[in-house]
Amino acid sequence: MNFLAHAYLSFGQEEILVGNFIADFVRGKEMENYPKKVQLGIQLHRAIDTYTDSHPLVKQVQSFLIPRFGHYSRVISDVFFDYFLAKNWKNYSDTPLEQFSLDCYRTLSTYPIDLPEAFRRMFHWMQMQNWLYAYREAAGIQAALDGLSRRARFDSKMNESTQVLWEKEEEIEAIFFAFFEDLETFASTTLAALIQPHDPA
Repeated sequence: MNFLAHAYLSFGQEEILVGNFIADFVRGKEMENYPKKVQLGIQLHRAIDTYTDSHPLVKQVQSFLIPRFGHYSRVISDVFFDYFLAKNWKNYSDTPLEQFSLDCYRTLSTYPIDLPEAFRRMFHWMQMQNWLYAYREAAGIQAALDGLSRRARFDSKMNESTQVLWEKEEEIEAIFFAFFEDLETFASTTLAALIQPHDPA
């Protein structure tokens, strides 16, 4: 999943949020350098991504993309899902998306432990351009995919994938609603299982 979904699936726990955001920038035993709750956020992020990658509804969305975008379809579908989450935010949270985004940025920018350098470089642009809030609009999703396309090692053409999104928006949105219900249940259950052994008796 992409950034907004990982933020939402941190369930309001700040250190889980930090771990959820830095997970892709932490390798191997580097995870042990962080406080236990941040480590749990990293583990949750990885569990969410594994669950997402294997879910048949996600594969259904990716089937619309694979003929043209190949293995980049996984990245594209994650961005599409952030668009639908942002677009339908009021269905999921009583906190306005703009405020939720600002709260996430504040948590990440004021966290007292040094975060990975590569993450901090990326986060500078995320905060400056307000990516989390921007995902709610077509222009924000296009900007996200333009950026991914520029940074890809090969000519991914991810920037052209919004054509598929607008052609199949209603169908993909219906798939998103069904999938995200499953994902939220999975993430909540997984986080509870991760936290339980670390809770004081």
